[in-house]
Amino acid sequence: MGARETVADARERWIPTDGVELCVAELGRRTDEDGSRRPTVVLLHGYPDSKELWAPVAERLADRFHVVLYDVRGFGRSTAPDPLRGGFTLEKLTDDFLAVADAVSPDAPVHLVGHDWGSVQGWEFATVGRTRGRIASFTSLSGPSLDHLGHWFAGRLTRPTPRRAVQALGQGVRSSHVYLMHLPGVPGTVFGGLGTALARRRGRPVSPDLRGNAAHGAWLYRDNVRSRLRAPREDAYAHVPVQLITPADDPFLSPAVHDGLERWVPRLTRRTLRAGHWAPRTHPDRLAGWIGAFVDACEGRREDGGGGGGGDAPAVRGGRHGTYAEYFGEQLVLVTGASRGIGRAIVLAFARAGARVVAVDTDGENAARTAELARRVGAARAWAETADVSDGRAMEALAERVADRYGVVDVLVNNAGIAAAGPFLEHTEDDWNAVLGTNLWGVVHGCRLFGRQMAARGEGGHIVNVSSCAAYEPTRALPAYCTSKAAVLMLSQVLRADLAGQGIGVSAICPGIVSTTILDDTRFRGFDEQDRQSRIKRARQVYRIRRYPPEKVADAVLRAVIRDKAVVPVNLEARAGLWLSRLAPSLLRAFARINVRA
Repeated sequence: MGARETVADARERWIPTDGVELCVAELGRRTDEDGSRRPTVVLLHGYPDSKELWAPVAERLADRFHVVLYDVRGFGRSTAPDPLRGGFTLEKLTDDFLAVADAVSPDAPVHLVGHDWGSVQGWEFATVGRTRGRIASFTSLSGPSLDHLGHWFAGRLTRPTPRRAVQALGQGVRSSHVYLMHLPGVPGTVFGGLGTALARRRGRPVSPDLRGNAAHGAWLYRDNVRSRLRAPREDAYAHVPVQLITPADDPFLSPAVHDGLERWVPRLTRRTLRAGHWAPRTHPDRLAGWIGAFVDACEGRREDGGGGGGGDAPAVRGGRHGTYAEYFGEQLVLVTGASRGIGRAIVLAFARAGARVVAVDTDGENAARTAELARRVGAARAWAETADVSDGRAMEALAERVADRYGVVDVLVNNAGIAAAGPFLEHTEDDWNAVLGTNLWGVVHGCRLFGRQMAARGEGGHIVNVSSCAAYEPTRALPAYCTSKAAVLMLSQVLRADLAGQGIGVSAICPGIVSTTILDDTRFRGFDEQDRQSRIKRARQVYRIRRYPPEKVADAVLRAVIRDKAVVPVNLEARAGLWLSRLAPSLLRAFARINVRA
């Protein structure tokens, strides 16, 4: 069935406990060069995996932490209890964990991370009294507390509403594999064989222990699930800080099962990841970043903020982040045209969600000011970079610089834009080059360079292209601007189809009239200076009357990323124009003929 996958540079040993021997692997040093202790992070695998599931994440954490992985009893290279029945209770698994913790970190509590059944175990360890003082924090991924789940189901059965009934039924369907675990011979035959086929189909290493893991691990379900769901503990309160990471596309666990979790966890940090069940394999960079940041926050440690106008900040600032923190905390977000207006508002919105942000603009001084504001409002870290988005070589240098200094961008926002106003025949070639260079080529450069990095990393990402309602509302007043924004809208839809296979979402944001300073940089053609100033004054009056702030556009950007929206019209005139473009395009063409000089 193929060679065993190993964890690179791991030191293995066996720890005896309760009649079994656990295979334990360690990575990273226990102390730094100055003699200070490194935090110990213990990674627990689920069913039917072994400790190697965590290999990509462990290798990314090992340069900063002492990382420990072990095969659960009966899995991988750990021995199985005899007899199997009664040998996999949560009480015995707690004994195993304490034996490992005492061996690998006798003088300090460990930071626990669990996936699937590793997370189910972790919830037990984080809520029982005898582990107090041995756990510093717990990160849960794709596995609920059986006690919390028992109370969740009970609440929906005793106090039913249509919504609660649908939630309970939906989770029951997602958990259908649990019923099969109680059938003799089924887990090893079906789940072992199916798991092997799926692993081979996805080109992943196949463990020779998979069938045995599936057969032995069935007793995790048989020894615990029914008894705990029928009689869940009433005192299952977490006594450590908990980070909950919810894969939005997990087929086995509904995000709804975590409703009301704050009742059980006084110190809870939520993260949402656009990923499936096996996120430790598909998104190791993101998970390593979140785990490392959470451990740093719980340890009270600070990280170097890096270069580029940056400074450092705490990895997590509890309670300061807004509604979107669970989606963007610690993600790397790059925004062009970030020195003011919509760009600055977008940077600050991501900063309030705890993201790491890179503010890019040709105006380096104001970009640095944006980065400083971002740090003040809660950015995990913030930097400023100077670049002209219309210059392909400058953008190539920017992409290389960002990757080297900060990592691969998770969210790219192509926002930089300029305008030229006046009749088409009055526009010069230089006007067209300037508008298309920034508004269109700037987007092309950003999508091509940063999108390539996202695809190479293999963990997905999101690209936001700020277009305009001018993309589908033609006007004689803005021929170059309308053309560039229409091209951006079409490009976004093409890229959305092209990059979907790499897990990269693409959204086009189409604002209407927004209160910004774009008029200050607009090229006016066909008017003398007095007429130009008069028209700018009147236009500003319109902007003041409309009073639509850039912060609302920024909020639309964050929601578009979360919901993976294709086209997002922002404000009334943008939504009305989009519908007219579909239902009555001739009416929009009639509006376009209004004399720009009138």
